[in-house]
Amino acid sequence: MKIYIMTDLEGITGIDSFEMIQRDGDRFRECCELLMGDLNAAVEGAFEGGATHVTVRDGHGGGSNFIEELLDSRAEHDPRTNKKRQRKIDGSYSGTFFVGAHAMAGTINGFLDHTQNSREWYNYSINGRNTGEIGRWGLVTGSYDVPVIMVSGDEAACVEARQFFGNIETATVKKGVGRNRADCIDIDEARNLIREAARKSMALVGKVKPYKVTMPMEIILQLYRSDFCEARLKDGVERIDARTLRKVTDDPIESIP
Repeated sequence: MKIYIMTDLEGITGIDSFEMIQRDGDRFRECCELLMGDLNAAVEGAFEGGATHVTVRDGHGGGSNFIEELLDSRAEHDPRTNKKRQRKIDGSYSGTFFVGAHAMAGTINGFLDHTQNSREWYNYSINGRNTGEIGRWGLVTGSYDVPVIMVSGDEAACVEARQFFGNIETATVKKGVGRNRADCIDIDEARNLIREAARKSMALVGKVKPYKVTMPMEIILQLYRSDFCEARLKDGVERIDARTLRKVTDDPIESIP
């Protein structure tokens, strides 16, 4: 059984403030080390649960967050060489994990809640349902009939994951205190939770359905300012009002106006 693991940074164990994840900050290296610890726990759990192959993807901010020498040697790294959210994933994978997830924009006590671009995106919906990065990843993998079976992150992210995908395995490693701070659990405890959730999720293969929506899908993107809207106007994108764009497509990969 093959497993594909997507990662983000905001929902990683031990990261408890916005300042920590700044690339030019003193603690960014520490954040990357924490990311590798969570990721390796998920890789280990996947293999313990019966995985035969694990592919991992650096999904935060265009990549460059992995510390290659710290990655579990059994895992295959899928390098982010293009702008799409996936590269090697296809129908040969039995399931996918999302490690280090955060909640969608507008979530109460969602640590660093946002959808795709915290400076520009205000609201994003697919077929009338507000959707964040967790749901969007599930939509992409679902197009290959690959279900999301495990998610780790803050409490709000784990709740959101179950709302989209049902009774999957989750590992809650912290709880948001407002948006910009979080109370984190002990690192060793968090890694054990991730490892165990990953291991147990392997039993869900064949039981959890891939996430799909009715096609063609209607995408509505509300932006913070009208000039952000103007910059995104292109063929196939309709402007509804000063700050809102609409796109209709049947391609999950092209789900951003």
